Amino acid sequence: MLDTKWHHTQRLLHTVQRRERGSMRTEALARLAEERVDHRFKGLPPDADGLTVGELAAQRRNLFRDADGFTTPVLTLSAERLEHNLALLGTYTARHGLAFAPHGKTPMAPQLFHRQIGHGAWGITLAVPHQVRVARAFGVERVFLANELVDAAALRWIAAELAADPAFRLVCYVDSVRGVELMDAALRGAPRPVDVVVELAAGEGARTGVRTEADAVAVADAVAAAGTLRLVGVAGYEAQVPGASPERVRAWLERLVALAVEFDGAGRFEGAGEIVVSAGGSEWFDAVADVFAAVPALSLPVLKLLRSGAYVSHDDVHYSRLTPFNRVPGEGALEPALRLWAQVVSRPSATEAFVNAGKRDVGHDFDLPVARVVRRNGTEHPAAGIEVSALSDQHLWLRTGADADVEVGDWIGFGLSHPCTNFDRWQLIPVTEADGTVVDYIRTFF
Repeated sequence: MLDTKWHHTQRLLHTVQRRERGSMRTEALARLAEERVDHRFKGLPPDADGLTVGELAAQRRNLFRDADGFTTPVLTLSAERLEHNLALLGTYTARHGLAFAPHGKTPMAPQLFHRQIGHGAWGITLAVPHQVRVARAFGVERVFLANELVDAAALRWIAAELAADPAFRLVCYVDSVRGVELMDAALRGAPRPVDVVVELAAGEGARTGVRTEADAVAVADAVAAAGTLRLVGVAGYEAQVPGASPERVRAWLERLVALAVEFDGAGRFEGAGEIVVSAGGSEWFDAVADVFAAVPALSLPVLKLLRSGAYVSHDDVHYSRLTPFNRVPGEGALEPALRLWAQVVSRPSATEAFVNAGKRDVGHDFDLPVARVVRRNGTEHPAAGIEVSALSDQHLWLRTGADADVEVGDWIGFGLSHPCTNFDRWQLIPVTEADGTVVDYIRTFF
C-alpha cells in the first residue's frame, strides 16, 4: 500500500512539473512578442520603433505597401511554404518509423523549434553549448548535441540542468578517449550521467568521429570506465562521406548499424533504456530511412533518429539540387521559403545593375543568390536576363541581358542558397503571406 501511494505521489508530482514546464515555455515564447522593435532589426519600418513585436504583427502590415514602411534589404519567410515544409517532414518521418531531431542551428529560432516539435519532432539537434542554453531558455526538453563537448564550464551547466529537470534529456557525441576523460573530470559529482553516443566518422578525410571500429571500441571502453557518462548508442553524419554516392552512403550507414549491433551484443548499452542510432543531414535522408528500416531487433527498443534541418526553409539552389525528394518524388516536395528583397540603387549601363544587399545580408559559402522576380509599381514580372555575378559588402552585382526589364527603384526578390548561413544574418524575420501581408516575426539567436 505504501508503495502504491508513493507511485501515486510521484505521478502527481510529475504532472505538476510538466504543467509548470509548459507554462514556463509559453511565457518564454510570449516574451518574444513583448520585445521592442528598434534599430537592431534590419528592414523593419522606422515608424515601428517602440512597438512590441506582437503589436507590430497585429497590424498585419504589407511588405510591399509604401505606407507600411518596410525598407530594403529585408529577408522574409513564406508562411505557406514554411508550414508546408514542417508538415511534410513530420509526415515523412512518421511514415518511415523515424524519430526526428532537426538540426536547430539552421534557424536558431525557438518559435520554429516548438513548431517542429508540434509536428512530431522528438527534440532538437544543436552543435555548441550556447545553442543548448537558448533551447533550454525556451523549454526544449530533448537535445541531441552533435559534437563532443569538452568545455568544463558548459558541462557543469548541463549537469545542473539535468539535476534540476528530470524531463530534460541531452545526448552528446563522443569520439576520443581524451574527450571522455575530460568530460568525466568535469562531471564528477553530478547526480545524473550524461548520455553519449559514439560518433563514427564517414571515412578518412571526413569531419569528426572515430575512423575505425577499433577506435570506437576504445572510446566505448572509456565511457564504461567513467562513472559520469552512459553509452546509449552510435551516430554520425553521412553527408561527409568522401565522394558521396547512394552506394557509398548506404555502405557507411550499414557500418553504423553494424556497430550498434556489435555494441549491443557485447552488453554495452546496459541500463540505457533505449538504443539511439542516429544520422541524417538534408541530402541523404532517403538512404537513412532505407537502411534504418532494416535495423534488426536489439536487446532494447531502438530510437532511429533523423537530424535533417535545412528542410525548414529549404532553398532555391543548393538543397533544391540535392534534396532526396528529387530521387523519390512520390514522397512530396519541399519548397524554398526564404526570399531576400533588395532594391536597385544603380543602373550604370545596359549590362549592369546593383542592389543594396551584400555579404552582410546573404549567405555566400555555397552559391550566389538567384534573381527570381522584379517588382515595380505594385506589379511583378519574372527576373529574366538578370544574373548575380558578385557580392560586395553591401551590393549584389547584377549582370543584365538584353531582355532584362529592370530600373533604379525596382525591388528584386532573390532566392537563396544554404539556409544555415542566411538565417544567421537576420535577428527578426517577417513571415509573409503570398500577398505580402506580414503575419508574424521569427526571432533568431546566433
